[in-house]
Amino acid sequence: MLHRAYASTLVVLAALVAGAWAVPDKSPPDVLDTPALTSALATRTLVNGLTLAGQRLVAVGQRGHVLLSDDQGKSWQQAAVPVSADLVAVSFPTADNGWAVGHDGVVLASSDGGRTWTRQLDGRTMGEVLVKHYTASGDAKWLAEAQRFASQGAENPLLDVWFDDAQHGTVVGAFGLVLRTADGGKTWEPLMHATDNPKALHLYAVRRVGGELYLAGEQGLLLKLDNERGRFVALTTPYQGTLFGLVGNDRVVLAFGLRGNVVRSTDRGRTWTSVPTGVPVGLTAGTLDDKGRIVLASQAGHVLISTDDGATFTPLKTERALPAAAVSRTGGGALVLGGPRGVQTVGV
Repeated sequence: MLHRAYASTLVVLAALVAGAWAVPDKSPPDVLDTPALTSALATRTLVNGLTLAGQRLVAVGQRGHVLLSDDQGKSWQQAAVPVSADLVAVSFPTADNGWAVGHDGVVLASSDGGRTWTRQLDGRTMGEVLVKHYTASGDAKWLAEAQRFASQGAENPLLDVWFDDAQHGTVVGAFGLVLRTADGGKTWEPLMHATDNPKALHLYAVRRVGGELYLAGEQGLLLKLDNERGRFVALTTPYQGTLFGLVGNDRVVLAFGLRGNVVRSTDRGRTWTSVPTGVPVGLTAGTLDDKGRIVLASQAGHVLISTDDGATFTPLKTERALPAAAVSRTGGGALVLGGPRGVQTVGV
């Protein structure tokens, strides 16, 4: 009979040997289950989206970072976020209620001005939403598409978000993803079947301008919601390249994209004309400043301002060019730009 202490030692040695030969789990943690880390460098890392929540600036970006500023961009604090997926866009229809979207199909919501966030949707649950909806509709074609999306898991990003108020919003993304909610994000309704996008092109932007809801994307794809038909119908424009964004007011709507291209409509999207900008690179962000002027920013750091509703643009001189993915007014007479180098405030 083995001595009890000796037997215990053999058990320990056996466990150590088994551990030594075991293959360690090297798979990275799922970003949908990993909260964003607090980082002193968050203001210097990639920022993709900017907006105002009342008087507060909200910026979203890499690894789930959400930054807040209550002093027009002079200083920033990092918010608590339950995921570390890259965030791409943000919308606050009120000072308290806001939504952010990004990679892995994530939709986050905040009810306290961006200080804290909860996950409402992600790529793992989106497939279930799509399959359930198109199973109930009996549409075999779109059910097959929904099942394909579901089989891909969380790999398809959402690329923009727009909320009209605290209940009604729309998100868009890769391969023609379009979903809307009428209850603040508690439930989502797919709209791919009601979108004139037969090639399932990526959708980069959704905005309501002048009372109309527009979508913009690849290959000159520009759509407007026909409220009577309940369908996003394709519009004809003079530019067939990728469109990254939308901006405008009650008198005009502009879509902007690759190689400095801008198309403009003064009749609610019925007809469009090209606007020369003199910029040879992609225009990636747009907003209205505190004076109501139209502002566009480029991936190379150009900042353009129009005082005539987008008919012409003048470059703004800045101290240093910051490649921009996002731009917002500050509420204090300046602009804040976001991009690969973080956030920067510029005077106008």
